[in-house]
Amino acid sequence: MQARAYSPERSVRVTVYLGWVLAGLLALVLILPAVGLAQDANVPRSPVLLPNEAAVAGPVNESYVAEVTGNDVFIRSGPGTQFYQCGKLYAGDRVQVIKSQQGWSAIIPPPGCFSWISMQYVSINLQNPTMGVVTGDNVGVYTGSDTEEAKYSTSKQVVLGRGQAVKLLGEEKDDYYKIAPPQGACLWVSGQFLQSVDKPLAKVPAVEPAARPTTVKKPGDPNAAPLTGLDLYYSLSDKVKAEHNKPLAEQNYTDMKKKLAELAASKDGGRAARYADFTLKQVERYELAGKVGKELEQQNKQLLQTTEKIDEARTTKLAQVPDRSKFAVMGTLETSSVYTGTGQTKRYRVLDEAGKTICYVTPTGQAVNADFSKLIGHKVGLVGKIEPHEATARAFIEFTEIVQLD
Repeated sequence: MQARAYSPERSVRVTVYLGWVLAGLLALVLILPAVGLAQDANVPRSPVLLPNEAAVAGPVNESYVAEVTGNDVFIRSGPGTQFYQCGKLYAGDRVQVIKSQQGWSAIIPPPGCFSWISMQYVSINLQNPTMGVVTGDNVGVYTGSDTEEAKYSTSKQVVLGRGQAVKLLGEEKDDYYKIAPPQGACLWVSGQFLQSVDKPLAKVPAVEPAARPTTVKKPGDPNAAPLTGLDLYYSLSDKVKAEHNKPLAEQNYTDMKKKLAELAASKDGGRAARYADFTLKQVERYELAGKVGKELEQQNKQLLQTTEKIDEARTTKLAQVPDRSKFAVMGTLETSSVYTGTGQTKRYRVLDEAGKTICYVTPTGQAVNADFSKLIGHKVGLVGKIEPHEATARAFIEFTEIVQLD
């Protein structure tokens, strides 16, 4: 076998070729991971956030007390500026946050907020006109607003079932009742105006302006500091509650309304003034409910009296109606020129309301000698025996008693 000759040029070419191959492989190793990551749908990407938008896309359930850090902060019917306004909050106000979503916080409706429910599905409790009972299934409750008419308030808060109770606030619009926000209802505030507080507050009922503090200065206590606006408000609030617990006929809010109005009109009243204004409106609703209750009570009394008079008149009238079951025939008594009998006995005929002859009659027994001339032309009832009469093809009655009926 002939041996191959060694060539230096060939060795150099092979070395250069192998270098290019190794460089290409190294480039593929560096490029492929980046391409794979770009095409892998399971690899998370960095989110792009809008201004004031939270990094969490969905709602986060939480519950804490937050303090408002700005003034004239709008409360809205949903998590966004496209939802309609439902009131305002001011710096220092506290709210109960129940969840957050895309930079917006859901809160328990604060004092002064309300909802709408269709009158068609609510029955009013006549014993307590401030309460109603739902009469339908899956009845929607919609967020109320002073800037939106009831029929255009489209944000649904909760769905109620048959038999659930709602608190009426004494106002009707567009076939809707204004009610206190029921359990489960919430409103929304931009999270940028809320700051969590360390010490949580008690949950504030939707129909009361503020939770009462555990200790309140008592008027007349020499060791107590002068009453603040909030102290005065809480004192008046207690009196309003006590008055509301009385029967409707005994409630009187005159003095409390005057003092609440003065507190609400105070320029430096702050939260006390806002709470007083809300409670003043609440008192007006109580008075309206009391007025409606008194009117209903008066109407019920008048209805009862009218019904008793009707029953009494009916009983009297029935007592005056003679027992007509004993009569063989009833009708207008007239003389007879066609049907005659023998002897001295007079014959008569009885006519119906159309003036047609029903039958012929003649007295018998003790009635034979009676004078019936005054009964001619009058409606009468005859007591006697009915028999057929072949000669006239009509009924014939011999009567023993005749009674005038008109």
